[in-house]
Amino acid sequence: MVPIEVPAYQNPPSQGRDELLMRLLRREGIDYEELEDSILRQWPLPPRLITDGINIDPEPPSQLFITDTTFRDGQQAFYIYYSVNDAIRLFKLLADLDNGSGRITRSEFFLYTGRDRGLVKAVKDLGLEWPKVIGWGRARIDDVRLVKEAGLDEMVMLMSISDIHIRYKFNSTRDRVVAKYLEAAEYALREGIRLRCSLEDVTRSDVVGFVIPFVEKLLRLGERYGVEITIKLPDTTGIGVPYPFAPLPYSIPKLVWVLRKALKIPSELLEFHGHGDYYMAVSNAVSAWLYGASINNGTLLGIGERAGNVPIEALVIWYARIKGSFDGMNPRVISKITEEFRNLNYQVPRYQPLVGENAFTTSAGIHIDAQLRNPMTYLSMDPSIIGREARILIGPYSGRSSIAYWLRRRGVDPTPELINAVYERVMRIYDDGLRREPLNDEELNKILNDIITSRTMHS
Repeated sequence: MVPIEVPAYQNPPSQGRDELLMRLLRREGIDYEELEDSILRQWPLPPRLITDGINIDPEPPSQLFITDTTFRDGQQAFYIYYSVNDAIRLFKLLADLDNGSGRITRSEFFLYTGRDRGLVKAVKDLGLEWPKVIGWGRARIDDVRLVKEAGLDEMVMLMSISDIHIRYKFNSTRDRVVAKYLEAAEYALREGIRLRCSLEDVTRSDVVGFVIPFVEKLLRLGERYGVEITIKLPDTTGIGVPYPFAPLPYSIPKLVWVLRKALKIPSELLEFHGHGDYYMAVSNAVSAWLYGASINNGTLLGIGERAGNVPIEALVIWYARIKGSFDGMNPRVISKITEEFRNLNYQVPRYQPLVGENAFTTSAGIHIDAQLRNPMTYLSMDPSIIGREARILIGPYSGRSSIAYWLRRRGVDPTPELINAVYERVMRIYDDGLRREPLNDEELNKILNDIITSRTMHS
């Protein structure tokens, strides 16, 4: 991997900058009312992006991992409700994508209904090493018992951390929710359940005044039981940003930085969970990796609540972009995953990166001409890596070179006369307003057959 380097002139020396940021954090910690008031005052507008004047440098960890929440957050989407057989097929594909590499380490599941518990039993019975099946629940003793009863030894424990959630979701106070969270966490540890503590809505929280002291309590609790606790950072409403110069609590780089520097949390115990409300889910996830969190959480195809989650297939590709290798993962399975969702009658958005119908497709003549000479001109990667192929579609701007290419692929000699005849028929369709989208193979074959038949009759 080529190390990420930042020119020295952009920032003061690292040690001095770290001290400066820590001093400012201590001095400018936002109190309970101040943060909440600033968010409420901005409503109904989205939170404004500002800078705090402090930049930090990336520190990507040596090890990067992916975790899955397809069967938890993915099922909170409006459409998806998996049967046991659906879950088995998708879980097998997830394991095939990992390919025994141990890069996709966990898959989290609800346990509230009989059907939920049936899904867990079914995928556990497959006996696959990766990803490990874990539970998901609230910070309640009853939820911990569900995990234990399902024969699982690890869970994500939800702990809402923003004052907006504490006050308006729970009608409670910081002290009361902390006591409740710690009680549930201690019960889980006592029962031998490993914890991934999910700080819900952390990107709208008082990081310095509340989150850091609370996480410190969690870490001490883990030390008392001799267990390492993973801290999960959910950007619950998708308002986080990937910019190191943005302030807390919105800056994902600074959020990761503060937990690593202030609490000495190792990278392998920090996990990011993103949402796509502001189109930033993947960018935020990549920034979490680059600035020191080893783990990113996502769903297959990004299917999740509201605007969705970080797509696991995007994480797989970004893993390779950062590390220069898939390290044993099998990205060709991505096309099989897409096909499986189509079999479930899920409409994959045409323009979705990597998996959408248009992802490796072009119909622009100038692009096609260059791409035929060298695919690298308009393809940044070989689509066969993920089990797909580049496609050229014929439309009003495709030009004659694309028609020649289409004819060759069908074993037809692309004579200038035939190319011109097909081109003129295609343009007539669009000029007459009969078509808006590119023509499919069936329509082009009909045009070709009509031309050949016409020539035969007149010869």
